[in-house]
Amino acid sequence: MAGMTLTRTPTWGELRDDALAMALQERLSHDQRTAHLALEVRVDGGVAHVSGTVADETERRFLRGLLRQQGGIFAVWDQLALPGQTLAIADIGCGGQKQVPEATGVDCVPLPSVDVVADLEGQLPLADDAFDHVFAVHVLEHIADLLGLMRELHRITRSTGVLHILTPNWRHINAVADPTHIRFMDVQTFKAFCQPKPGILPWRPLMASTTEDTIFADMQPVKDGNAVSRSEIARWFY
Repeated sequence: MAGMTLTRTPTWGELRDDALAMALQERLSHDQRTAHLALEVRVDGGVAHVSGTVADETERRFLRGLLRQQGGIFAVWDQLALPGQTLAIADIGCGGQKQVPEATGVDCVPLPSVDVVADLEGQLPLADDAFDHVFAVHVLEHIADLLGLMRELHRITRSTGVLHILTPNWRHINAVADPTHIRFMDVQTFKAFCQPKPGILPWRPLMASTTEDTIFADMQPVKDGNAVSRSEIARWFY
């Protein structure tokens, strides 16, 4: 009818994300350890996006752990800065769109979103310990020398930083539908990177999860010699 406004019905996924965002906000506001923080919280596709300022590294580490206790969340892409800190972010294999607009986009092809053109199969032209967050979203399945790239990501990510990974689940048609995919990935693939082995620099699993079509992993480079505990491995991979 003329003049009638149609209201779009939210999808089930959108309703789930809204419910998860509300649950996270309630958790943070009711916990006396985090109630004082001014944080922006949203959830998109089961990934929690949380930004704000924290007092110090201890508070940031605690908050990252608390956020990942929320059921239904697949990953946490936080932007939690220390006072006066500007977070340095890289997006490896960003293609035509970066996950965060202010990130340094790195890819092997010159596109408007690419700030650094580089061969992802070789040494990246990026400084050691340069980034607080590194995104590798739907890129690792395209890489022949996966161990080499993971070593490079370990090198450029700060010890307090986080590597955020998304790949296709090998069980889903998306894993094989793209002929440029050259390897299958599983959540167990990332367990191998959390224990020291020849050719592998260790990562600490902050979170690892899987859905029907996607593998998620949030990982932190181990650079202080403190080995990942068996309980940390068990928490995310068993």
